[in-house]
Amino acid sequence: MAQSFDQIAEVVAKQMSSLLQTAVLVSDADETVVASQRVEHDLSSIKESSKNGGNDNGAGQYLKFPFHVYDQMGVVFIEQWADGEKLSPKLTQAYIDLMISQITYSTPSSQQVFKNQVIYNLLQGHIKDEALALQQAALLGIDFSPPRAVILIDATEAILTASYSAEAPTYEQQRRSQAIITSTVTFFNLPDDTICADLGGGQFAVLKASDSKNLHPWANHSGTSADAIGSSWTNLEALKRAANALLEQLRETTGTTVCIGIGRYHPGILGVSRSYQDAQVALRLGRRFNGQNRVYCLDDLGMAAFACVADERTKVDLALHLLSPLDNEPDLISTLKVFFAADCALSSTAKQLCIHRNTLTYRLEKIASLTGLDPRRFDEAVQIRLALLLQEFQAC
Repeated sequence: MAQSFDQIAEVVAKQMSSLLQTAVLVSDADETVVASQRVEHDLSSIKESSKNGGNDNGAGQYLKFPFHVYDQMGVVFIEQWADGEKLSPKLTQAYIDLMISQITYSTPSSQQVFKNQVIYNLLQGHIKDEALALQQAALLGIDFSPPRAVILIDATEAILTASYSAEAPTYEQQRRSQAIITSTVTFFNLPDDTICADLGGGQFAVLKASDSKNLHPWANHSGTSADAIGSSWTNLEALKRAANALLEQLRETTGTTVCIGIGRYHPGILGVSRSYQDAQVALRLGRRFNGQNRVYCLDDLGMAAFACVADERTKVDLALHLLSPLDNEPDLISTLKVFFAADCALSSTAKQLCIHRNTLTYRLEKIASLTGLDPRRFDEAVQIRLALLLQEFQAC
């Protein structure tokens, strides 16, 4: 919601008084005082001193500066003497004009508010009609022809203060929020900020185009590609690299703690809601178990994903994703099953498989190389074991 005239007047009074270290009073067009700082005079005496432009030497003389905002006129009265030095009317007017410009620019427009609300409703799953979602997206200039995944930015520390109010965020909070959106839009070289929304509470969502073309700067050009894994996990590694680079830029921009959660791509415009849920869960669990200033995704959470994710479909998807590098390796899958059945004992496993122990070691190392999970390490073995169980459950 846009700030009222009185709220803007209050910001002007506080900021100008702090900047110039002198008394400031702001009135509206009806000469009603709406804000003041360090003023012990009433408006009538101040108006009297400003009639002659405040030309008398000494304290108590005021300069008068009219301004316009939201088609309303106001007047700023500023004591012309500060610490024994006379203020420059021209410079002071420039300060006021710049401040008014910054305030009105940083105040969300009705279109921005509508954009944030539409994206919020879409991410929360409140919009069930895909045709309606596409219509609202078109009004906002959002193109859903490329697949999109959600990057969820948690900049709570950078935005919120002890005086935060969700109903009436302060000018400073709005300025910080706009700075984060601008930094994000600039990083991704977006044509505008229509796909970067302020969700409130210090969180921001980016509906990032996640196809190979739009993630080309962060793609792995070594010849391997995540495209072979499956649609939900397509180009996820490139998305992680992009998010890590964005994280560093936002930390530098804000000078505070920032955390990012990444959601998978899910088909259809309503699929962004599932992507948002992925990002939310990854962010919540990642922060809880591994701390701040990191990028989190479901497939990087280890056992926490299997233990703490409530959605069974997501856990099955994760299991299939982790085991997908072994889809064409039936001998390795068999080796794993025997290995776990033998309580991870190398000698017993090799004996049951009728292979040399060195051959078993080679197979286990190959599994670690393909999946990134070493079955000889407890935490990673548990993930593989749970993934195998879920895979078998899915096949039933």
